[in-house]
Amino acid sequence: MAAPSIVVDHLILTTFLASLFAFLLLYILRRRSNENLNRSKIDQTLTVKSGNGVDIIIVGAGVAGAALAHTLGKEGRRVHVIERDLTEPDRIVGELLQPGGYLKLIELGLEDCVKDIDAQRVLGYALFKDGKHTKLSYPLEQFDSDVAGRSFHNGRFVQRMREKASSLPNVRMEQGTVTSLVEENGVIKGVQYKTKEGQELKSFAPLTIVCDGCFSNLRRSLCKPKVEVPSNFVGLVLENCELPFPNHGHVVLGDPSPILFYPISSSEVRCLVDIPGSKLPSVASGEMANHLKTTVAPQVPPQIRDAFISAVEKGNIRTMPNRSMPADPIPTPGALLLGDAFNMRHPLTGGGMTVALSDIVILRDLLNPLVDLTNKESLSKYIESFYTLRKPVASTINTLAGALYKVFLASPDDARSEMRRACFDYLSLGGVCSSGPVALLSGLNPRPMSLVLHFFAVAIFGVGRLLVPLPSVKRLWLGARLISSASGIILPIIKAEGVRQMFFPRTIPAIYRAPPTPSSSPQS
Repeated sequence: MAAPSIVVDHLILTTFLASLFAFLLLYILRRRSNENLNRSKIDQTLTVKSGNGVDIIIVGAGVAGAALAHTLGKEGRRVHVIERDLTEPDRIVGELLQPGGYLKLIELGLEDCVKDIDAQRVLGYALFKDGKHTKLSYPLEQFDSDVAGRSFHNGRFVQRMREKASSLPNVRMEQGTVTSLVEENGVIKGVQYKTKEGQELKSFAPLTIVCDGCFSNLRRSLCKPKVEVPSNFVGLVLENCELPFPNHGHVVLGDPSPILFYPISSSEVRCLVDIPGSKLPSVASGEMANHLKTTVAPQVPPQIRDAFISAVEKGNIRTMPNRSMPADPIPTPGALLLGDAFNMRHPLTGGGMTVALSDIVILRDLLNPLVDLTNKESLSKYIESFYTLRKPVASTINTLAGALYKVFLASPDDARSEMRRACFDYLSLGGVCSSGPVALLSGLNPRPMSLVLHFFAVAIFGVGRLLVPLPSVKRLWLGARLISSASGIILPIIKAEGVRQMFFPRTIPAIYRAPPTPSSSPQS
C-alpha cells in the first residue's frame, strides 16, 4: 500500500508544480502582451509617421501659423499644429493689416476672418508735425471697393483663423509646448513637445515649419539671429473718441519719436507711444503715467488729447519691445522658419502680417508640385528657393520700416532734422510724391528700386530747398551732410537684407526650380 501512496503523492506534487509553472507562464505572457498593446497604442496615437499621419508640423498658431495651417490643409496636406496657448491672445501689436496684406488674405481664402470681429476699414494715414498735418490715402483706385486696410483686435483675428484651420478634417490643432527639434544626421525629423497635461511626446513629419513668434526658442538652429531692440511701444486704448480723420491711421512726428493712433473697433482707438532705447519709465511707480501726461499728451492732436489723458489715468498701460531681425537662414533639410521667428522689422509701418501672408502664398505655390515631401533633396531645393523668392517683397517692407523709423526720430543733428522736415513736406506734395511711398508702405507696390528712388528723392528734395533762393557754403555743407545722413540710414539696412537678393534675385540659381515630379495636387 505504501508504493501506490507514494505514486499518488508524487502525481499530486507534479500536477501542482506544472499548474504553478503554467500559471506563471500565462501571467508573464499576458503581461508582455498588455505592454506591447499599450506601447502600440501610444505609438499609433502620439507618434505620427510620414505617410501614415502627418505631412507637415507647424509650431505656433499665431497669425502666420494659423493662416499657414489653413492654407496647407486646404491644399490636401495633413497638418499637425502645436501651439503653446490656444486661448485668445491679448497683444498690443499685430492689429493693423495693410491693403497689400488684405489682398494676400483674399488670395488665401481667409478674408472672412476679418468679418464679425468689429474690424475697421483703413483708407490711409494722416501725418502730424509741428501743428501741421497732411492726409495720405492708399492708392486703391484700381482695386475692388472691398480692398482696404483693416484694423482689429489681434486676438479676435487670430482666433477666427484658428477656428477656420481647425474646421478642416486634415488639420489637427493641439495645445502643447515644443521643447526641441528632433534631428537625425543633419535632417529635422519632427519635434519633441510637452502636452497641456505635461506628457513628453514626439511628432514626426517630412517638413517642420517653425512659426513660434518673436520670442522663438527654436530659431537658433535654423538661422543666425541678429535681434535688435531700437525702442519700446507703450500701448493704451482710447475709448469712445473720434479721430481727426476717420478710417485713417494717425502718425504724430513727436519728440523724441512717433506716436501712433488707429481704430481697433467701432468704439476703441489704439495708441502706441514709441520710446527709443531699452530703458522705460516705471509703470508700477507712476513714472510712466507722469511721462505720458506731461511729455506726450501736449503733442497729441487736440481733438483726442482728453481721451488720451483719460486712458492714461485709467491705468491700463502696457509695454512691448520693438524688435528687428533681418532674415539670415541656415538651410536645414526638413525644416523652415516663417513669421516673426524668422524675420522682424520695426512695427511703425504695420508690415509684419503683410510679409507673413505674402510668404505663405509663395510657400503654398512652391510646395504645390511636391506630392511626396519625403524626398529630402527636392524639398531642400524648394526651401532654398523660398528664401530667395520672398526677398523682394519682404526686404522692401523691412527696409522701409527701418528707414522710416530713423527718419521720423527727432534728432539734435541739423542734417537729420532737415531730412525729417523734407520727408513730411515731400509727402505733403501729393501726386506721385505721396502715392508712391504709400504704395510701398501698404504692400501694394513692394519694389526695392522704387523704395530707393523715393528715399533719395526725399533727400534731394531737402537739398534743393536748402539751395533756394541762394546757396551758401553753410547750406551746401548741410546739404552734403543730409545726403550722407540719408545714405547712412538706408544703406546698412539694405546690406543686412542682402543687395543681390533684394535687387538681383534672378541671378541666384535658387530662384526657380522645375517640379521634380509631374505637377499634381497632394492627396488627402
